[in-house]
Amino acid sequence: MILAIETSCDDTCAAVLDDQRRVLSNIVSSQTAHAEFGGVVPEIAARHHLELIDAVISTALKSAGVGLEQISSVAVTQGPGLSGALLVGVSAAKGIAAARGLPLRAVNHLHGHVAASYLANPL
Repeated sequence: MILAIETSCDDTCAAVLDDQRRVLSNIVSSQTAHAEFGGVVPEIAARHHLELIDAVISTALKSAGVGLEQISSVAVTQGPGLSGALLVGVSAAKGIAAARGLPLRAVNHLHGHVAASYLANPL
C-alpha cells in the first residue's frame, strides 16, 4: 500500500492506495484563510499545512482501514508548488519513510494529474 501526501499549494492532502492502484481513501483539507487576500499567501499556506498534516494523514489511514505498519511506500509531491508548502509535505513524508524504513517516491505535481487518470476507482 502507498501513502501519498500532497501539499503543493493550499490544500493539505493524503491518500492511501492499494497495490492495484485503487484509492482506499482521499482526504483533502482546504484552507479558507486566503479569501480575504484575494489569493493564496505562501506563508499562511505553509503554516496551515503544519497544523493540518498529522490529522490529514491519520484520517487517510483510518478511512482506508489501515495502519502505518501496512504501508509499503510513501509518495509525496516534490514540486512544482509553493516552496514552504512543499517543505511541510516532503518533511512529513521523509519522516514517515525514514522511521519505518520505507521507500520514498518523489512525484511531480503535474505528472500526478496525468497519472490520476489511470487510477482504478478514483474517489
